[in-house]
Amino acid sequence: HFQLPADLTKMHLTDNPHPQVTHVPSSQSGCSIASDSGSSSLSDIYQATESEMGDVDLTGLPEAPVDSEDEEEEEDEDIDRTSDPLLGRDVVRECLEKEPADKTDDDIEQLLEFMHQLPAFANMTMSVRRELCSVMIFEVVEQAGAIILEDGQELDSWYVILNGTVEISYPDGKSESLCMGNSFGITPSLDKQYMNGVVRTKVDDCQFVCIAQQDYWRILNHVEKNTHKVEEEGEIVMVKEHRELDRSGTRKGHIVIKATPERLIMHLIEEHSIVDPTYIEDFLLTYRTFLTSPLEVGNKLLEWFTVDSLRDKVTRVVLLWVNNHFNDFEGDPAMTRFLEEFEKNLEDTKMKGHLRLLNIACAAKAKWRQITLQKPSRDSPLFFSLLGGSDKGFGIFVETVEVGSKAAEAGLKRGDQV
Repeated sequence: HFQLPADLTKMHLTDNPHPQVTHVPSSQSGCSIASDSGSSSLSDIYQATESEMGDVDLTGLPEAPVDSEDEEEEEDEDIDRTSDPLLGRDVVRECLEKEPADKTDDDIEQLLEFMHQLPAFANMTMSVRRELCSVMIFEVVEQAGAIILEDGQELDSWYVILNGTVEISYPDGKSESLCMGNSFGITPSLDKQYMNGVVRTKVDDCQFVCIAQQDYWRILNHVEKNTHKVEEEGEIVMVKEHRELDRSGTRKGHIVIKATPERLIMHLIEEHSIVDPTYIEDFLLTYRTFLTSPLEVGNKLLEWFTVDSLRDKVTRVVLLWVNNHFNDFEGDPAMTRFLEEFEKNLEDTKMKGHLRLLNIACAAKAKWRQITLQKPSRDSPLFFSLLGGSDKGFGIFVETVEVGSKAAEAGLKRGDQV
């Protein structure tokens, strides 16, 4: 294990895929705003504008998976399997019962998915957990009251409880119960260690995974070689972990596991590793846990947009942000202004394809809303202007809204479609 300085408490986690959220229908509001209708790719928008965007390079942006009829039956089986927790445990047990040398990559991934939920593995990096899964041995003690370790017995393994409960009775008369996900046994050291207390099973069918002392020490104490620390002015600002996604060694690279908030923002426009392809989406999903305002990100993006070499990367971040997290803009006047300024920047730099993408994404993600605007008489000014109509060949949109007016207070915004 390694400890980071106290100020490095902001983490970028990618162990879990994004939750899938049901999409809300397209709305008739705002071309400068967007909605939190769930994380999704921009492929639907790209497809809609493909004929108009010959000048736009969209390489690297995610595309939604397309299901074929041939895969439906197989997918149904997958859904059946994952929706049955008992069947899932049976699959895990099959993997556990194999000798370490016989475990396949798929077996290790199954074990990894199960083990990362247990408290004993919670503070370990992904590569450490994967290594432990590859060497763990499965043991079952069928009878309650069986002694697993005697007081003073030399220890040679680290144990994690997968099922059942054990009790540790200490020499001073105190006792402690451990249940699923708890661990006992050696610490990661090659020194001789001895059990303090007696470990007994409290129920029938107690199941454990055991990791030999040599393996446990080797894996936990060699984690440093798998990490790369980025320092600025003598302070560690980012920690990356080297990961290999398979045993072939073809899919490997560094993934960000910890960083300061400022460094996490900076990484949005840096090159992302093959093992960390969803960094931008993960950041946009989690940034509110370590930033006080989305404008901290928005202001940096506007600043970077002025740099020619960063402009495409910045635009990609904004498009994903608009497409995946609508409420960040619609519910925040300052972020609406940010989006209008960004839109103007696209116009000024003649990035017409990206501007078209932005407008379609905003229109597709916006929600219906009802606004009531009262005026003292029929002749009173409206404080907003409209654009479009049947004679123009497109819908009616709000073109301008007078700042500080009753229309603005009521919530009317530039880009709203009536």
